[in-house]
Order: sequence, then structure tokens, then C-alpha cells
Amino acid sequence: MFTAIILTRAEDKSTQAAVAEADETDLPEGDVTVAVSHSTLNYKDGLAITGKGPVVRSWPMIPGIDFAGTVADSSHAAFKPGDRVVLNGWGLGETRWGGLGAKARVPGDWLVPLPDAFSPAQAMAIGTAGYTAALSVLELERQGATPDKGPVLVTGASGGVGGVAIALLASKGFEVVALTGRTSEEAYLKGLGASAIMDRAEYAGPAKPLGKERWAAAIDTVGTHTLANVLSQMKMYSPVASCGLAGGMDLPSSVAPFILRGVKLCGIDSVYMPKPERVAAYALLAAHLDPARLEAMTETVGLADAIPAAERLMAGQVRGRVVVDVTR
Repeated sequence: MFTAIILTRAEDKSTQAAVAEADETDLPEGDVTVAVSHSTLNYKDGLAITGKGPVVRSWPMIPGIDFAGTVADSSHAAFKPGDRVVLNGWGLGETRWGGLGAKARVPGDWLVPLPDAFSPAQAMAIGTAGYTAALSVLELERQGATPDKGPVLVTGASGGVGGVAIALLASKGFEVVALTGRTSEEAYLKGLGASAIMDRAEYAGPAKPLGKERWAAAIDTVGTHTLANVLSQMKMYSPVASCGLAGGMDLPSSVAPFILRGVKLCGIDSVYMPKPERVAAYALLAAHLDPARLEAMTETVGLADAIPAAERLMAGQVRGRVVVDVTR
């Protein structure tokens, strides 16, 4: 038996979340069993735990789309007991038991060796949010973004993806502007590397087909009107990495930015990204994410405290990242 957060569905279809004991024999199939030491809370985890979004597709469910820990048992050629590993996505916490429990069993091909630069706790301070930010930065650079071309806009800047994106871009020499609904966080965001702060209200309304050219690249975590406004203000041939939908799934835009300015809208899928891209993302994080900046955006809670923390996350009361120490 092992301790985990277990989600069940009541007769009225509401979600019930509680810390309880789970049986290791009920773990899903896989060739690697991991002793999980840390997990984290992402937006998707908040939706699952609070029942505010259709995330869970199989009941009962252990939530947690991320975990870090040590291999306990393995029949996979690449991993042996004692190896430190990290996992992001692959349907954990949605279709199969996830990381908010002391044990997890997965296919070894889903695992990434944990870089020596990070402890398991730091890996979960990064989490899917930080890993997605790294994928987004890699994509911007793949599409030609360089520091000399002008400022980069990061939306949803006070969240986990935004915070890591700012830190990575600043470390690589980019001028970063942070768009946030919490302008009171200006000191925090500038501490991460932002050169300027913008109120998200400026991008909350309907976008013009084309606006003044402002941004040489952008990372958007919000979607809807925010992304539409970002697209309308991109410079010629500039890339936008779309990696979130905190504001909504719609895109009330026009084709004008694409056919008149050659703007590139690049979707970032973090869940099923092939392993080489995952390894590259962690290499980028290891090389360019300052541990001090990571610590500044992180709070740590125990397993039981993860449930109320998920409520705070959905209420917009969490800044940066929440690490869950599943051993306490």
C-alpha cells in the first residue's frame, strides 16, 4: 500500500478528493515502477482536483501530470533501480494514475533521466509548466527568434509557464515584457528577468486585424482575445508559441497577421512530445534556469495540503509554482 490523493466521482458527478491508501497491485501496466518523492500542481491538476474541468477520464484517479523520483523496479533496458527520473504528461492524471502518490508505474520510454543540475524537488518546481516554457523557447529560436530582433512578450506572466519563460529568455539575452493581471507582482516579475510589465487589460478586448508592430516573438498561455491582440502586434515574420488556454480556447482573430506579416503561430504540445525534444528542453533548463530564480517562484506543500492549494490555484491566488512533497 502507498499514500496518494485519490479522486472519486459521487453520484451527482461531483469530484471528491482525499488522501488515502492505494494498493500497488492496482497500478497501471508499465515496465518501470518509480518511488515518487515529489510532484507538483499545474493548471490541469487544479481542474482535476477541484472538479472544475473535464480532465479525469477514468475513475478512481490519482491526479498529478508530473512526478520525479527514483526507479524502484525496472525491466526496461535504459533504467535500473536507483536511477533518478522525471516524467511530464503522457496522460497521467487523466487516463492513468499520476504523480500525486508515493508510487507510479509507467512505460520506461516515457521517462527522462533527471539532469544532475536538479534535485527532484527542483524538477517539480519546473514541472510541466517549466518544461512547456522550455519547449516554447526552443520553438521560438527554431523559428528564428534572436535577442537582437526586439522584445519578446510573455502573457500569463505570473503563472508557472510565464515565470520560467521569462527566466529562460532573460538568461539567453532577450528583452522580455511580462503581460499579467497582477501588476502588483512587478518586483517579482522583474526579479525573474522581465524588463517591463503590462496590464493584461490592454489585451482583454477585441483585437484589430493589424495593430502597430511591437513584438519580435511571443509566448502565449492565455488564448482568446489575448492571443488575438498579440498576433495583431507581431513584427514581420515573427513567431508566436501558443501553449495555454487559461483565458479560453477560442481565437477571435483574422488571417491578416499571417498573410500580411508572415507571422508564425506555433502550437506547443507538451503531453505527447517525443523524447528527444523532452531531453532538449531539460538541457536548456539545466543550462539557463537560475536556481535562485526557480526558488523565488516556488512554494512547497505536503500531500494533504495539495488539495486546498489546488483550490487556491483555480482562484488565481497562486504565484509561480507549487511543489508537492509526497513524502509528507
